[in-house]
Amino acid sequence: MTRAVVFAYHNVGVRCLKVLLAHGVDVALVVTHADNPSEQIWFDSVATTAADYGIPVIAPEDPNVPEELRRIRELAPDFLFSFYYRQMLMPELFAIAARGALNMHGSLLPKYRGRVPVNWAIIHGETETGATLHYMVEKPDAGDLVAQTAVPILPDDTAKEVFNKVTVAAELTLHRVLPALLAGTAPRIAQDLSKGCYFSGRKPEDGRIDWNWPAARIHNLVRAVAPPYPGALTVVAGQPARILGTRVVEAVTLATAAVLERVGDRLVAHCAGGGALFVPALEIAGEPVTPASLVERLGPGPWRLGD
Repeated sequence: MTRAVVFAYHNVGVRCLKVLLAHGVDVALVVTHADNPSEQIWFDSVATTAADYGIPVIAPEDPNVPEELRRIRELAPDFLFSFYYRQMLMPELFAIAARGALNMHGSLLPKYRGRVPVNWAIIHGETETGATLHYMVEKPDAGDLVAQTAVPILPDDTAKEVFNKVTVAAELTLHRVLPALLAGTAPRIAQDLSKGCYFSGRKPEDGRIDWNWPAARIHNLVRAVAPPYPGALTVVAGQPARILGTRVVEAVTLATAAVLERVGDRLVAHCAGGGALFVPALEIAGEPVTPASLVERLGPGPWRLGD
């Protein structure tokens, strides 16, 4: 029986762990993360899933330290898998796996290597992304490709909706190629790294709206950081606000200034960079508002957007 050690977190970690088990892989150990109390945990628990199957689970602060290397080396795994595990794994870990160490990445490599690839793909207006299984090497997300599956990004998809698609793509990718991987016949295709680039992680402040952008660009930012992510930050009539959803209603109309106005029972944002957005979900100073309550709070409008 093929033995594996699995580093995993998030929904991709849960689904790919279940794929390994369904194919009869002996998962000797699951390495995961303790949940961060300051983070909104909207995803499934790898630790709970592993415990349901009676698999030992650890959550070390650093999996690359000598004692963890020794623990994993004693298990003599054939494969090491990383499924949305958040820490960097070092080459000393890769070398333990007799038949290789593989990672599932949430983009169509070599595009969107690095952190939060789903969010970055939406920010850049991509119309598709996916999941890629690849061998791990010292340089992140740069090893040989084994398999990948594409999914569409629709114009109004949020990051959570796309991430749910990528989770399915990851499961399908692993399920499809795992028999060949276990048999030693799976492909290894070198990446052309010139066809993509690396992206860093993002902070809540990176979601601040620049109303000098055109409507489509602002819409891409809003949906990339929509809940359960922190939301798009702005100021409405001098008050701090979060825009939690938008839809482009006019792509090319010009406004002399960025303003929010009530149009019937809707809120519409006019962008100084061109175009307008329907705003179905808005918070002012942490409180959800409707068009009527916004008028009661700030007067009849229109209301200035931005600092």
